[in-house]
Amino acid sequence: MTDTALIGMVSIIMGGLTIAIGSIGPALGEARALAEALSAIARQPDEAGTITRTLFVGMAMVESTAIYCFVIAIILIFTNPFWDFVTASAAGAGN
Repeated sequence: MTDTALIGMVSIIMGGLTIAIGSIGPALGEARALAEALSAIARQPDEAGTITRTLFVGMAMVESTAIYCFVIAIILIFTNPFWDFVTASAAGAGN
């Protein structure tokens, strides 16, 4: 297996793991926040607007973690800094 193929394989695997592991926490956090918000609305229906607004702001904050993981995975797959090193090494070794 060549260095280029190994780096490509590791980049794809790590990108997948980044998305898989990085999205579990936010998904569980959002589910719990929604359950607690629904429970709070059931107890105090008059405050539904305030609870819903706060819920949406909180979910946006929680979702940002998953978005950061997505950005890291895209960087690993498409703009991996090791690609330039390997291709430059391969070009230099070919001379």
